[in-house]
Amino acid sequence: QARSYNKQMRPAILDHCSGNKWTNTSHHPEYLIGEEALYVNPLDCYNIHWPIRRGQLNIHPGPGGSLTAVLADLEAIWSHVIQKYLEIPLKDLKYYRCILLIPDIYNKQHVKEMVNMTLMKMGFSGIVVHQESVCATFGSGLGSACIVDVGDQKTSVCCVEDGVSHRNTRLCLAYGGSDVSRCFYWLMQRAGFPYRDCQLTNKMDCLLLQHLKETFCHLDQDISGLQDHEFQIRHPDSPALLYQFRLGDEKLQAPMALFYPATFGIVGQKMTTLPQRSQGDPEDPHDEHYLLATQSKQEQVGPRGAGAPAGLGVPQRSQRRWEAPARAGGRELGGCVLGGCLVGEGQLRVRGLCSLKWEGRKESSRDAGLASDDTKKKMYSSILVVGGGLMFHKAQEFLQHRILNKMPPSFRRVVENVDVITRPKDMDPRLIAWKGGAVLACLDTTQELWVYQREWQRFGVRMLRERAAFVW
Repeated sequence: QARSYNKQMRPAILDHCSGNKWTNTSHHPEYLIGEEALYVNPLDCYNIHWPIRRGQLNIHPGPGGSLTAVLADLEAIWSHVIQKYLEIPLKDLKYYRCILLIPDIYNKQHVKEMVNMTLMKMGFSGIVVHQESVCATFGSGLGSACIVDVGDQKTSVCCVEDGVSHRNTRLCLAYGGSDVSRCFYWLMQRAGFPYRDCQLTNKMDCLLLQHLKETFCHLDQDISGLQDHEFQIRHPDSPALLYQFRLGDEKLQAPMALFYPATFGIVGQKMTTLPQRSQGDPEDPHDEHYLLATQSKQEQVGPRGAGAPAGLGVPQRSQRRWEAPARAGGRELGGCVLGGCLVGEGQLRVRGLCSLKWEGRKESSRDAGLASDDTKKKMYSSILVVGGGLMFHKAQEFLQHRILNKMPPSFRRVVENVDVITRPKDMDPRLIAWKGGAVLACLDTTQELWVYQREWQRFGVRMLRERAAFVW
């Protein structure tokens, strides 16, 4: 019925001029940023660069895809925003410090280069590097929570307890809100979408699809049946058009694809990222490889009281810092997985945002603490959803219902209630992490975390190992 109705619909002309214009490039600017870049006429000689893709720096073999080029793009974007919107001249940045939020699963080389760019090229006097998930708890006022960050192109999951991100619970899934838009377009096409010239390769059409998704999609299972809708198209150099069309369950099915990622065509392990051991850095002699080697020597020789010479092995503090990443690469990886991965006995499979499982092996005090009943209760009772990819009507109730249905029976005696928080303190979930960064900058304990320009110039990446509030 929807298809037969939509097939016969024709657009109505609202105005012969849409009111939107292409960006004026007659003065041949070297680069354009933000909305101006999106509205560049495709016939102009410009390349569009996306410095960040799927939550990481967008390194690729095409133009502008090298690490140096991506960092130069980031520097241009940040400098433009600081001057235009914060009204701070770049020459005055030496009087300012900044907070750099990084993903929970980060590339050490990229973080190092971004810190170097921020301090040495842009000229900030100091910097604190912290993880997005921990800052999300600061911004929401929660002490412990399972953070689900649903962005435009990636979804990350991490459990934070008392300001510490549990490494064994981190994972990143390479799908998000833009994939929902793509799925919604496919479903609308199947229902005879009347705007037949729509193309996913056209920037204007992509913006339109995102707007349609945000306007019509929902997760309210009480809404069913066909409904009439309308939308306008206002492309530059084109008349303003009004389309009417009819949709049914497509508005519910598209966001539900987040719980069934096979709908996106996502299969296998390549779309799921887990923490990996660093490749090492020549500027950091006491990196993970050094700690692992010295720890092995210490274990071979035995405890110092049993004949080991004084000074052999790794210092006790460094040994403790190594424990967390040491186990993450093997079969003992476990913890809280909200719908991304089911990990156990070396197997991995992609799942949707509908499963919250705890696994763990109580072979050490650290693992026992991670999988304790108290920790399970904390994580289930505070599931914080941030980012802009799941801002659908009734998303909170839908996710809560799915988790309750998927909860293993053995957990029901431990967990009293499952609380899904999508808008803490009625704040925009897209800004929670940045709000947490502002809170972090005001804490007294943060004074020990600042890395200053002169220190970075002298000691380099070693300062991150000493000052970072997480295991570097």
